[in-house]
Amino acid sequence: MATDAWRPQVNGVVRSWETSLGVLKERGHIVTVVEPGLFRNFAIPFYKEIRLALPSRGRITSLIREFNPDVVHIATEGPIGLAVRAFCIRNRWRFTTSYHTQFPEYVEELLRLPARWSYRFMRWFHGGSSAVMISTPTLEANLKERGFQNLCRWSRGVDLKLFYPREKTWTQYPRPILLYAGRVSKEKNIEAFLAVKHAGTKMVVGDGPLRERLQKAYPEVVFLGYRKGADLAEAYANADVFVFPSRTDTFGLVMIEAMACGVPVAAFPVIGPVDVVSAPGVGEIHEDLEVAIQTALREGQPEACIGHAQKFTWERCTDQLEANFVRVANP
Repeated sequence: MATDAWRPQVNGVVRSWETSLGVLKERGHIVTVVEPGLFRNFAIPFYKEIRLALPSRGRITSLIREFNPDVVHIATEGPIGLAVRAFCIRNRWRFTTSYHTQFPEYVEELLRLPARWSYRFMRWFHGGSSAVMISTPTLEANLKERGFQNLCRWSRGVDLKLFYPREKTWTQYPRPILLYAGRVSKEKNIEAFLAVKHAGTKMVVGDGPLRERLQKAYPEVVFLGYRKGADLAEAYANADVFVFPSRTDTFGLVMIEAMACGVPVAAFPVIGPVDVVSAPGVGEIHEDLEVAIQTALREGQPEACIGHAQKFTWERCTDQLEANFVRVANP
């Protein structure tokens, strides 16, 4: 697997692949990850956790030839993804890709470049793929309309041994607790959440380039920093509603983790939430985030949230992944 996103990054892409590759290894597959730590790399100035690699053609060729894979999967469209894609094209190897991020929308939001320009690049990048893995039916329909081909499903899962309901012990904070978890960065649209006028306590789990500014602008918000494992699950379980303000994520792993802890979700009606917040009692999607929050608090049912989250298992997701790989393996 080739990826420009890997540890120490903490995001849905990394967590999804770490878990899925772990299940593949348990099933007897041999996996290697071509990631930034194998090359000279540098940190992005405004987001030091993200490192961009400088992969050479010779080093890429050597790594792939030495491993001699049956399947080459490219998870990201960055320098490593481009270099491995070029190797496969030169050598007429089949490869698969995954569409994790609405990159054109991110670029339009961050750099004000029209999304249609970026979609040309994305169609070219994924155009050589034998299987473009996407997470939801809505994303599939959207990409088909934009001319993408060879689309297949790879959903996401939740670790039910880690994410489950716990007693709400955070009695020091006024209720309801409205929780966000994820990168504290512009593309996550976090200010749409922080600007909502609502009684109770707004909390943010995560870090990123906007944290310092947002802490100053919203002193009433509790910023908890990065949390993982049981500490993250504790934060979910103590919330009364989980707020997902992003308009550009393709799935939103954090939503099903919150649901697994018995917490309903409030979100915008966009790709990701429309396919995840899709059953009665698990939350609300609405163009007015305040309305979504109020409805999720009023109508959310912990049992419904837990039951819905249990449909998203990593075993099922890995079945999909494995089937996609076997179908396009190089002879």
